[in-house]
This record gives sequence, C-alpha cells and structure tokens, in this order.
Amino acid sequence: MLGVVAYRALFPSAPSLSAEQVDEIAAERLAAATPPSAYSAQVYQVILPSLVLIQTQRQAPEPSERGRLGTGVVVNASADILTALHVVADATEIRVTFADGSHASAEVINRQPDIDIAVLHPLRPPDLIVPAVLGSSTGIRIGDEAYAVGNPLGLVASMSAGVISGLERSYNLADADGRLEGLIQFDAAVNPGNSGGPLLNRNGQVIGIVTALANPSDQDFFIGIGFAVPIGVAGGAAGAPDY
Repeated sequence: MLGVVAYRALFPSAPSLSAEQVDEIAAERLAAATPPSAYSAQVYQVILPSLVLIQTQRQAPEPSERGRLGTGVVVNASADILTALHVVADATEIRVTFADGSHASAEVINRQPDIDIAVLHPLRPPDLIVPAVLGSSTGIRIGDEAYAVGNPLGLVASMSAGVISGLERSYNLADADGRLEGLIQFDAAVNPGNSGGPLLNRNGQVIGIVTALANPSDQDFFIGIGFAVPIGVAGGAAGAPDY
C-alpha cells in the first residue's frame, strides 16, 4: 500500500492503480534500470572452456627452477594448443590440464622461435574439445578493450582487464638472442604463468597470445606493460587462417 500512496501523492490526477499494478510497474522500472552483465564476465565464460594450464619440467641446477607454469588455448578440433614457445622450449616433460579437469601429457608439434610461438598436441585429448574463436589481427585500435586470461603465479584461470596501449611494438627476449616485432602492447595485468595465454577482445575472440611483460627491474612482476603476438601471426603456426 505504501507504493500506492506514494504513486498517488506524486501523480494525483493519474488513474487509480491497484497495489498489484504498482508492484508490476516498479518491477519493470527496476529491471530496466539494472545494467547488463559486464563484457568481462561474458568474455570469461566464452574463453574458459578453451583455456589450458601448462606445467613443465626441465633440467636445472636449482630445484625451484625445474618446474614452470604457463597457459595455452585450444585452437582447433584436434585439441591442438597454442602457447608461447619459451614456456615449453627446454621442457623434458609437458603436462596440460583442460577446463574439464582432465590431464594429459603433450608434445611440441610446431616451433616458431622468431615469434615465440609453439603448438602442443595432447597425447590424450579431452572428451569435449572447445576451440577458442580466433579474432582478427587487423582493425585492432589503441584504446580497445583487452582481456587477459591465464594462470598467473599459479592462480588458475584468472582474468584481468585493460586496454590496447600500443601496436607494432618490439621486445628483446631476455633469455635468448632475438627480438620480437609487431607486438600488441596492453595494460591488462599479467604475471609469470600468463605466458602463452589468450588476449581477448570484448567479443571473447582471441586477438593475441601473451608473450612477455616489460620490466626494468630484476623481479618478475607486472608494472603495467604486457605484450602479445597478434593472432594473425601466431595462429598460422596451428594452421589457422591469417586474418
């Protein structure tokens, strides 16, 4: 009844409404005022079934250096996984975990050192294979939304959001001779463990593969600048079309 009294007080000449009608109007107004889900929530749900946790073992003098974490993304119906080459380059063992929780050993079936991209094939693919939707490398603009999803510091399936900060950037590889060219610069937070993961647009399409973070210090943490290989370049390693 309070709603009816308030309605009549505000609109004395309006037709008389029942309490049920006032409740219906209030519910409709409330629904119209409720904002839609954030793009980030939709993007996360789109990419999650295609996300892969990569764990590797390698020979190293220190035990703490023998294990490495990274991220990958399933890109075709064969369950091939696109990732960064430096995640698996010197691995003696590669183990992948899919979104459904299933595990498998994997082997490198393609290496592209000049763009820091590798393609893995699981020896036992999951029962349900959900390839990610690859976007376009052309048409990306500075200021566009950018979302990075991966496993930073072992925090599985984490998401960060930002914008495209620059295009056609270059980056000197820290642990190898070489220089990556034509990279996408973005400011969505990434840390060790994000490498090889997807960079996504607002439609949940993969527009890049995370390869590096800029850091002038000797500590591996994010300072606001990440880099990704455009999917138009990276996707070719897995036989995807170059958009």
